[in-house]
Amino acid sequence: MGLIGQFGQTLLFQRGSLFGWLPVGMAMGIALFFRMTFEPSMALLAGICVGGAALVWLARISDQSLSPVPVFLFMMVLGFELAAWRAHSVARPVLSWRYYGPVEGRIVGMDRSSSDAVRLTLDRVKLDRVGPDKTPHRVRISLHGDATLGVPPEPGLRVMTTAHISPPSGPVEPGGFDFQRHAWFAELGSVGYTRVPLMAISKAEFDVRQTVFRIRMIASMRVREVLPGDVGGFAAAVTTGDRSGISQDGLEDLRASNTAHLLAISGLHMGLLSGFVFSLLRLIFALIPAIALRWPARKMAAVGALIAASVYLALSGGNVATERAFIMVAVALCAVLVNRRAFSLRGVALAAMIVLALRPEALMGPGFQMSFAATTALVAVFGWVREGQVSMGPKWLAPVVAVVISSSVAGLATAPIGAAHFNAIAHYGLIANLASIPLMGVLVIPAAVLALFLAPFGLDWIGLWIMGGGLRWILWVADTVANLEGARGFVAGPGP
Repeated sequence: MGLIGQFGQTLLFQRGSLFGWLPVGMAMGIALFFRMTFEPSMALLAGICVGGAALVWLARISDQSLSPVPVFLFMMVLGFELAAWRAHSVARPVLSWRYYGPVEGRIVGMDRSSSDAVRLTLDRVKLDRVGPDKTPHRVRISLHGDATLGVPPEPGLRVMTTAHISPPSGPVEPGGFDFQRHAWFAELGSVGYTRVPLMAISKAEFDVRQTVFRIRMIASMRVREVLPGDVGGFAAAVTTGDRSGISQDGLEDLRASNTAHLLAISGLHMGLLSGFVFSLLRLIFALIPAIALRWPARKMAAVGALIAASVYLALSGGNVATERAFIMVAVALCAVLVNRRAFSLRGVALAAMIVLALRPEALMGPGFQMSFAATTALVAVFGWVREGQVSMGPKWLAPVVAVVISSSVAGLATAPIGAAHFNAIAHYGLIANLASIPLMGVLVIPAAVLALFLAPFGLDWIGLWIMGGGLRWILWVADTVANLEGARGFVAGPGP
């Protein structure tokens, strides 16, 4: 048997495990597009598309043992074409010069810059003596100095100021973070700052998206009203996705202790929330004999958890990280509905393909890479533990062992990626996460759900007070670990 025959036999033997390679093929095609030094022409894209169709035909007529090869190549073509389509679909005018003058627009985003200044994203932009065909679709400006003395920013409010804005800049070092690419997919055509107070031009304009944005900001202000300081900023971040309330000192402590991921509404938060709702609903249904004996309680709980996750997605603003987390949770809950294993490598692969199909550019960011690295490693390790019937000790000790294993595995899987993107390693990150993550699951997230249920009765402060206790502990752990000698080391970035 020749080399090709042996390769075919190996593929045939692995037939049931090849699904996980499909997102790898997509990712390779997407990465190839973003690594190109020129913009591919429509003729080239059409030719590649024809080549993809030929690969499908080749997969149908080729020997069963070798058919995965053209399928994998087709996934590369699909990834390349998806990246090209996405890049062209978000094309908007980008300012090509430095501009100083009147800037008018509607507030569609509010956050805080690295210099701790309030930052506004405006759409429906108007610039003085700049035609519509050259006016950016969105502009982001930071408020400095006297700018904070103007009209208070409000979602949907149309405002005007005098600002310095310029085109988004590229990487500051070879292979570094490409803000220009990030801005392109965020439809940001210009960024800058103002020191002139904001003036309101018209009342707040609302559509569905702006209504959700307004609800988020109202909820965020309510949380920070009950929980002042960094605790309130932390609580607002994990409930509404609004990080503008946490100070730079608090953020730096979280980064140095490798717990900054707790701020982002990611797979951890979405998984904890949906898991808590799923377990709670199953318990409630089990206590009602009429439901427990006649209805599929497990599937009903999965539907309820999916609804809760959808509400959380809307409340959080639906950024890329939260969308990715929602898709992964939705795949797991849908697996329950069709009587499949909720957590499997096939499920992770399916979630990855959905994310890459919707937002191919996510592949190039640390969020996607770290999220799927951690998830893949966790599913693989705990799958091995389950199938090998590996004991984790007595029942009372098993949850503790599971937390230690999950934190260690996730930390090892994400550490190289984090070091490559951020040039830093948190040496005591495992200790900080072991002291923080369990509290997120047993106290912070359940308290947030409790606050949501009590909000219509004006009693949300009870849940927020409980939530604040857990977040104070996490911030104390972050501060303590960050101030240990040698808490963080710095490394050189890798080559392209």
